[in-house]
Parts: sequence; structure tokens; C-alpha cells
Amino acid sequence: MKRIQILLILLVTFASLQGCCYLGDCNDDDIGDPLFIETEYTPVVMNRTEFEESVALLPARPIVNTGKIYAFGTLLFVNEKHEGFHVILNSDPSNPIPLNFIKSPGATDISVRDGVYYINQAVDLIAISYDNESSGFTVSKRIRNVFPTLRSPDGFYHFTNEEEIVVHWILTPQP
Repeated sequence: MKRIQILLILLVTFASLQGCCYLGDCNDDDIGDPLFIETEYTPVVMNRTEFEESVALLPARPIVNTGKIYAFGTLLFVNEKHEGFHVILNSDPSNPIPLNFIKSPGATDISVRDGVYYINQAVDLIAISYDNESSGFTVSKRIRNVFPTLRSPDGFYHFTNEEEIVVHWILTPQP
């Protein structure tokens, strides 16, 4: 009787394990070759020289793709994701006045301390002086490669050489 029970248990176990393999294909966890997994986004890449020279103070422009908003005194800094910051005079909150646009490709954050504006510009940290009275603007310091390379929204890195910077990712149209 004990032999029949052991044989029955082995038979049931063997039969249930057969359900894991169908026609010899037992690798259910196979997700394909990881080298062929691709991102759905295309990187926007700039060379280092162009990237560093791209920071500029421009006339005000319409806000399209907003990010974070920063308040400093009577000024508002509205991030245009990966493009720069809109500077808005907010001394009268019922009537804000757009002043300028700080073009800074790859920028997502700004901070102010002792009158110096610190911007993360993709992988670099830059310090700028800005005077809204005279529209004076200078990049006073740049520290290279402080931040990691910008990843795509689905988590991929684009491998670049030392003279290339990823400043943004755009969704690749699917055929």
C-alpha cells in the first residue's frame, strides 16, 4: 500500500512538472536577447562646445511644457523641461509680467543663494548672475559632469563620447 502511495505521489509530481515544459521549450523566463531591447526614445545630443555656449538670455516666449516653479522675491522661474527657465515678474500676482527666457538645454532645476542662480544643465552645474532691472546675465562658473547622464523616460542610457551631452529624449514614432 505504501508503495502505491509513493508511486502515485511521484506520478502526480512528474505530471504536474510536465506542465512547465511544452514541446521541449522549458525556458518561460526567456525575454529574448537583452542586447536587442531598445528604448522607444531618441536622445537629443549636443557636442560639449555647443552645449556650453548655448546658455543665453532671450526675450520672453510662450510657456509650452512646464516643469517646476521657483519663487524668489518677486520673481518666478518656470522650468520649460530640458530647455530653460521663464523669468516672470510676480510683484502683482493678478498680473504677472513675463520678462525673459533663460535658455539652458538640459535644465530641470534652479536654486538661488546669495544672489547667484544655480542651474543643473544636463550633466553640469552652472552658476549665473541675473539682474532683472538691467537684464544683465553672465555665466560665472561651470562645474562639468556633476550629474549623471540623462536617462530616457523608460530607463535607458545613451552611450556618448566625452564631447557629447544628452540634453533631452524625444519619443520615437513607431511604424
